Amino acid sequence: MSETEKITINLGLVDLGQVDLLVQEGFYSNRTDFIRTAIRNQLSTHADTVRQTVARKTMVLGLQHYTRQDLEEVRATGETLEIKVLGLASVADDVTPELALATIDSLVVLGAFRASPAVKAALASRIQTS
Repeated sequence: MSETEKITINLGLVDLGQVDLLVQEGFYSNRTDFIRTAIRNQLSTHADTVRQTVARKTMVLGLQHYTRQDLEEVRATGETLEIKVLGLASVADDVTPELALATIDSLVVLGAFRASPAVKAALASRIQTS
């Protein structure tokens, strides 16, 4: 499982030229290095807000992985999950669409959601992603 997710951005030509100049002058190794650094700086600036919001919304911050055994235990209790993750939520490949439907009531993901195509299709109406 990759630890990064590819994104695409549109950037004005003047801004892009300035990024390229900083790369050329050796401040950054490439455009990606510049963009990652800029994002990390902004996330650091807003870290308190992120922490407070995660706590208020009772979200998992980071990685949340559900195995077949996890979901079978939930099904045995007769309960369902309301999954809220800021980061990566994943469901093991051996989880059937039927098990996922029986145990996952809702799924809010700010980041990425990884599961088999069949599980994603089964949960499509219950998934909210960024």
